[in-house]
Parts: sequence; C-alpha cells; structure tokens
Amino acid sequence: MAPFTTRPEIAGTFGVVASTHWLASAAGMAVLERGGNAFDAAVAAGFTLQVVEPHLNGPGGEVPILFWSEKLGRVQVICGQGVAPAAATIGAFRDLDLDRVPGTGLLAAVVPGAFDGWMTLLRDHGTMELADVMAFAIGYAEGGFPLVPNIPKAIAAVKVMFEAEWPTSAAVWLPGGAVPATGSLFRNPQLAATWRRLVGEAKAVGKTREDRIEVARQVFYRGFVAEAIDRFCRGTEAMDTSGRRHRGLLTGDDLAGWRAGVERPATLDYHGYTVCKTGPWGQGPVALQQLALLAGFELSGMAPDDPDFVHTVAECAKLAFADRETFYGDPDFVDVPLGHLLSADYAAERRRLIDPGTASHELRPGPIPGYGAPPPMFSAGREAAAGAGEPTVARHDHLEVEATGATRGDTCHVDVIDRWGNMVSATPSGGWLSSSPVIPELGFALTTRGQMFWLQEGHPAALAPGKRPRTTLTPSLALRDGEPYLAWGTPGGDQQDQWSLNVFLRHVHFGLNLQEAIDAPEFHTTHFPSSFHPRAAELGRLVLEGRFPKAAVAELERRGHAVTVEKDWSLGRVSAAARDGGVLKAAANPRQMQGYAVGR
Repeated sequence: MAPFTTRPEIAGTFGVVASTHWLASAAGMAVLERGGNAFDAAVAAGFTLQVVEPHLNGPGGEVPILFWSEKLGRVQVICGQGVAPAAATIGAFRDLDLDRVPGTGLLAAVVPGAFDGWMTLLRDHGTMELADVMAFAIGYAEGGFPLVPNIPKAIAAVKVMFEAEWPTSAAVWLPGGAVPATGSLFRNPQLAATWRRLVGEAKAVGKTREDRIEVARQVFYRGFVAEAIDRFCRGTEAMDTSGRRHRGLLTGDDLAGWRAGVERPATLDYHGYTVCKTGPWGQGPVALQQLALLAGFELSGMAPDDPDFVHTVAECAKLAFADRETFYGDPDFVDVPLGHLLSADYAAERRRLIDPGTASHELRPGPIPGYGAPPPMFSAGREAAAGAGEPTVARHDHLEVEATGATRGDTCHVDVIDRWGNMVSATPSGGWLSSSPVIPELGFALTTRGQMFWLQEGHPAALAPGKRPRTTLTPSLALRDGEPYLAWGTPGGDQQDQWSLNVFLRHVHFGLNLQEAIDAPEFHTTHFPSSFHPRAAELGRLVLEGRFPKAAVAELERRGHAVTVEKDWSLGRVSAAARDGGVLKAAANPRQMQGYAVGR
C-alpha cells in the first residue's frame, strides 16, 4: 500500500499542538504564542475540550497525563483519576439488588479528578496564571461555540430521557426545549459562572501564582463546588441503566480527602524506543504487553494492510487484553505482577500460543504462580444494546437509547510540545453530557467511571472505597534512543491501546510519517470483555475500516477471524506530536472532520 495522507504532517520549530478539536488546538497554540510552555498550553486545551466536546468529556470527569519535563529530565504520570466514594462497597450495591454498577446516573459517580490533574500540572510545571489558561474555556462557555455534528446527535439520542428523568440536563442541553442545530452557537452560562467564581476566589486569596492555583483546588474540592456536588448526590434520585432511580454515594468528604497523584510510568523498550504508559490502574500496560509479544515477529517485512500484519497484531492483542482482565487493578489495593507480565520470558511463553494461520476464539490469560484467575463476568456475543461507556466514535451513526439513558459516550485527546522540548500527552474523559444529570448550580455533570468496577470479590478490579477504577484512558509517550520523541493517543475506550499502537507500529516499522500513519486504514479486535456496560465480548471478532483491500479481508476470514467491515474513515481518532532533532512535528485524525494539528 502506497502511503496516503489527507493533509500534511505539521512541521516547525516553535511549538505544536494536536487534539481532537480544532478550538482546543488553537487555544493551546495561543498559549504557546503568549510565552507559555507545553504544560500551560495543555491545561488551556484541556479546559477548552471540556466545553467544546461536552459529549466526550466534562469538568466533572477525569484525566491521565503523561509528560516529559526538560527541567526534571524524565517522564512522569499525573493520575487525575478520582476514586470510589467511602460508601461505595460491593455490599452496598448488593443491598440495592444490583449485580453491576450502572453505566449512567449518580450511583456510578466517583471523585471528579480532571480538575486536580490539570491543577497539579499547571502549579508544578506551568508558568502562567490560572485565569489566563482558563480564559479560553470561559469564553467559549459564555460567548458560545459552534456545535460539531456529533453533539446534536448525542443530545437527540437522550432527549426523551432528559425530558422525562433528568430535567436539569434538559435545561442546559435542550435550549427552548429543542435539540440545538449543528453549527449553531451553544452557550453554557452556568458553567462559565462557575469557573469565573472559582477563578475570582482564587485571585482574591492567593498571594502567588502557585497559591492561587492551590486555592482554586481547595475551592473545587472543599468549597462551593464540592458543596454543590454533595447536595446534589444526597438529594437527587436519578434514573440510571439499572432501570431504577438512585441517589449518589459521593460526598463532600470524598472530594476533600483526595488529591491527584504523581507516579513513574510503566515502560518497555522496543526497537530503540522506550514506550511509557500509565500503571495498571489503567489499561496502559496492555500496549506494552502487546509490544513485548510483537518483538518476536518480523513486522518490518510486512505492510500496513497486509493480512499477516493485521492477524499478528490482533492475536497479540487478544493475549494482552486477556491478561488485563485477569490481573489489572489499582496497585494501591492489589498486587499486579507487572514485572512478570512485561518480561521477555513471559512474552516468549505467550507468543507460542499464536498460530500464524488461525485466529483464536478463546480467552487465554496467562498462568502466573501465586496469582488467581477469577472467571470473567461477561456475556459472549454481540451487544444487544448500546453501552454506557466510551466505545468507538465510529458507531455514533448507530446511537441507541433506552428510557434509562444508556447511550454511547467517548473521550478526547491532546498532545503538546514546546520549543524548550517539554512534552505532554493527555486523554481527558468522563462527565460527558449523557453520563449523569447536570448539577444546576455548576452547569456540569459528574463522571460515571465507577461503572468500570466489578462487583465480584477477589477480582483485581473489584469495587472498594477509595480505589481507582481500572480506566481505559491511556495517553502515550515514547523516547527514541533515550531522548523524548513522541506524544500520542486517541479516544475509543478498549480500542485506545489498539488504534494508537497501530499508528506507532506503522511509523516505526513502515516509515510512515505521523499523518500517513494516522490516515492508514484502522482495525481492532473486540475479542475480550468490554470494560463498559453490559460487558459483552465478541470472541474472534475483528473490525476493519472499509478501505482494506477485499483480498486482505477474505484472507483474514479464511484464517477464522469473524470480520466486521465498518465504513471508510470510521475507526480511530489518533493525534500525535514528535520532536525530531530541532524539528517539531504533529498530526491529527481527519475522521469526524474535527481533530487538528497546529504549529509553527
């Protein structure tokens, strides 16, 4: 396949920003132009994404952040993933006659972590004032922003449920009682007022830049924001995917007792690159496991649309994701054998399970002495209804909704590199408009990331108070020959560590530039249990974009893959940024006609 590109790979020397929405990319670039660094720019872009992609994330969501600091000379992870409330026990859900955490509503709400994740990055590594980096988000919430097509689609899918069950959401997202039109200016004045009040209180009390940021954090997690969240969760019964109404378990004390954490990344060396991911509280290490398996294959002799390449990558993914289901969880609560899972010996043992001519239709987690293998709780076969999490954006054309509000959400992504060499990769998500009812005093909804927990004692991802849900959010950074090189990532739930890995492999093995690697036909497998309600697994299922050659599709079917061919340009939303010597490069996904890379 000859390389194909929809647009040029951006190249410059001053700075680059790539994200899933052009307004966020522009906000980040504006900060760089004003003298801010990559950390300032990422925060500005992140808050802008909360406003302009409300169907994909929100102020009440979460964010994992990977970054390279030239000052520190290393990669770090900021865990902006909030934890389960103190009252959220398996017993509490059993008392409600529930066998799973609902995908929507208030019962699945955990501490909203995005705000403190961004504040930690800005306070410790940024240079600009909070008011300046938040000005873009406030401006768009107050003055309006043009709606991309998928926002009205998402609102239309939940219109009836909003009107019947979530009136506070209807008040925000159905102005005048109608679904707003694509391209129309949409405003969220209450959210703008919330941010203006928070920034104002921080400015009035804080004496230094860092003080003002810390005061803002206190206002969110102990002040009027936390108080409004506490009142709403205690006093509101909201319909959720269980088909019943429940109050939330989240309290002001839960918010007051939490802070975003800073950690070392999980890493793996691969063909001269050191790939960095979050710890096993997220699915990030699953990409490292795939690379460890792929290290034993000669991928460079293949091609991006070669059935050998697709088969090999998909079969490695099946093994890595089976281990995710069996072993991954919050390492503050469970012993995750990550060193063993990423070892060369374990990869060699697992690699022997891959048949180059036949697709596996089994879930095969690896045996590790001393570690149990809890039986996966999932339903085999195709999903009967839309889930409540963040599956592929490609299926927005097939939005379904129940009276309970079960619909599809998704995620955002942003990458930034500045002229000093600082680098950020972040994947904000949660708190999307269909996740839970809008808190009227604040203008935003809470994350329902609690749906990721299992209500199964002994499972590494089982629910427990103060525990992080095992998120699918997975930004990526890579060093090349020890030097910071690449920041990249994508929305897409369980597909994130497949689509982003595919882009990396095309770039490393086939010499495609960033834009060519993103534009190449995408694929993924849904062989393993979904992380989201209703936890379906499609054993042997391989999903391809329609641009794959018919001969390749036929060969993959001959090998036993249950192939689904989706529309052209329908899978993946990867963006990426790289530092190649003195040249900064960036690229963004053309699918959905929304993601853009900018730079100079």
